[in-house]
Amino acid sequence: MHLKHFAAALALAAVTSIGALAADADVVTDANAKAADIAAKAPGTPPAVRVMAHVQVAVFEAVNAITSRYPPLMGKINAAPGASVDTAVAASTRTVLLKLMPTQQQAIDADYEAALKLVPDGQAKRDGIAVGEQAATACLARPDEGLLVPDTYRPHAAAGAYVPTSPPAVPNWGKRKPWVMTSGSQFRPGPPPALTSQMWVRDYNEIKAVGGKNSTQRTPEQTAMAKFWEATAPAVYWPVARSVAAAPGRDVTANARLLAIAAMAMDDALIAVFDAKYTYNFWRPVTAIRNGDADGNDATERDPSWTPFLDTPMHPEYPCAHCIVSASLGAVLQAEIGSGAMPTLTSTSPFAPGAPRSWKTVADFVQEVAAARIYDGVHYRNSTEVGSSMGKQIGELAVKSFPKPIR
Repeated sequence: MHLKHFAAALALAAVTSIGALAADADVVTDANAKAADIAAKAPGTPPAVRVMAHVQVAVFEAVNAITSRYPPLMGKINAAPGASVDTAVAASTRTVLLKLMPTQQQAIDADYEAALKLVPDGQAKRDGIAVGEQAATACLARPDEGLLVPDTYRPHAAAGAYVPTSPPAVPNWGKRKPWVMTSGSQFRPGPPPALTSQMWVRDYNEIKAVGGKNSTQRTPEQTAMAKFWEATAPAVYWPVARSVAAAPGRDVTANARLLAIAAMAMDDALIAVFDAKYTYNFWRPVTAIRNGDADGNDATERDPSWTPFLDTPMHPEYPCAHCIVSASLGAVLQAEIGSGAMPTLTSTSPFAPGAPRSWKTVADFVQEVAAARIYDGVHYRNSTEVGSSMGKQIGELAVKSFPKPIR
């Protein structure tokens, strides 16, 4: 696919210096793929998802300023007639990444220079760069005060008792300013199941059986799923979105819109899930199973040496973050596809090299991510169901909240 995109871009550069309406639609998806690789080097998945949200919103604003299909998201962006969409996409992507990922300047500039070489020099090229930089600046000016809230997470411990001292991940992430939600708590679920409940017994014993490092009940296919979805950075999700963006008949503005909605939905999903995680502070399976004699439930037998198949993330268990992200993306993609033909959704994972995975439906994709976190040994079934439900609501809200076309 990348060779096809490259050839198309070369052909375009040879025949026109105006990229407004005739630009190759794949300029947006190609820029997305490169940006996601750079964002993956952020210090953790939530910051990486935040980076991509700003990138894709800026790209949409830049493209839309030229094609004038939708009301702007961040305020009016001025675009000269005939400005190049290709350079607008490149400049908006570069400007955001340089601000949010300054340590990656060499890679960012290399991608930018490569994109500019495909567009003939001239006024259209210069005007596109100006539009892209203006759109990115407007996006970056959006306040996000939640990032400035001091970390006041309080470990639970009896006085004098040791607890592991690695700090938990992003305890204040739920206080960030959302893109489409009213607040991080808008979709906050009810509490996790009581430790005396049948649901707790079901979830405890299921993950104890299939989620352990030495489980004999997890099948080879389930193990492959677990390994694949060890990846959490946005680079594992964006190929799924690009599977839809690559469908025949789409154009550059449609793809910019789709990726912007998806990016905002996934960023809001993580805001919502970390609000809930640090509200409830529910224990992970490795903690629960090694303390199974302390939960007041005779049906949950302790295993003092139980270890999850994959390393446990450093934040509370409930709800499942992977599940909320995948379901928010899934809801956006389902709305985009509607009743039309479903493209095959595909992705790759750095934890499963040479083993790409595909899904025939959005539901198959979302359900696999949820199941994988059980086989990983890091999430209970109820947590995956709650996370998926939250993500679906957030994705649907992102679609509903996006401006309707002007024409």
